[in-house]
Amino acid sequence: MALHNEIGKIGEEIALKFLKNLGYEVLELNWRFRKLEIDIIAKDGDTLVVIEVKTRKSDTFGAPDVFVDKKKQRFLIKAINEYVNQKNLENEIRFDIVSVLYDNNQEKIEHIKDAFYPIVS
Repeated sequence: MALHNEIGKIGEEIALKFLKNLGYEVLELNWRFRKLEIDIIAKDGDTLVVIEVKTRKSDTFGAPDVFVDKKKQRFLIKAINEYVNQKNLENEIRFDIVSVLYDNNQEKIEHIKDAFYPIVS
């Protein structure tokens, strides 16, 4: 496995543990629709939460969360729309980012609730 994939996997495991400790009910991990993927789908109370996990070894080029660009946001929105339709859900939806800096077994986690909002056009 490539190093960046290993770091990403570690970051997802850290984020999963972090979210469970906050009381989130994890529904799906790495849920896929065609070529789209949602890292974590969870519930926070009655709210369905789409969680994108971004992990980096350093923030030299910016915090991990800045790499969730508009294109990635559109993909997440499209994927969760399909998930909601498949499961026939009517929950409110929130988009969060869990940013993980991980190097030499040191970790720093930032949880950004309501990181972005779907644009209605």
